[in-house]
Amino acid sequence: MVYEANARVRDPVYGCVGAISSLQQQIDALQIQLAVAQAEAVHLRVRQTASSSYWTQPQSPTNSASPPSKPIFDIDMGLDHTSYADSMWS
Repeated sequence: MVYEANARVRDPVYGCVGAISSLQQQIDALQIQLAVAQAEAVHLRVRQTASSSYWTQPQSPTNSASPPSKPIFDIDMGLDHTSYADSMWS
C-alpha cells in the first residue's frame, strides 16, 4: 500500500499501473533481444559445424577448388536490430 501511495504521488492518474506497464514494455523488448541472441547463437553453431565438416571431409579433385556453400539462412534476414535497442531505453 505504501508503494501504491508513493506511486500515486508521482503519477496521480496511473499510480503503480504506469510503472508496471513500463516494466512490461521492457520485458517485451528484452524477450525480443534474447530471441535474437539465441538465433544468432544457433546460426553461429550451424556455421561452425558446416565449416568444420567441410574441412574434415576428404575432398575430391573436382570439388577442391569450390568454396563452401552459402548458409541455409541468414540471421539478419528481416530483422531491424536498431529498433530493439531504442525501445528498451525509451
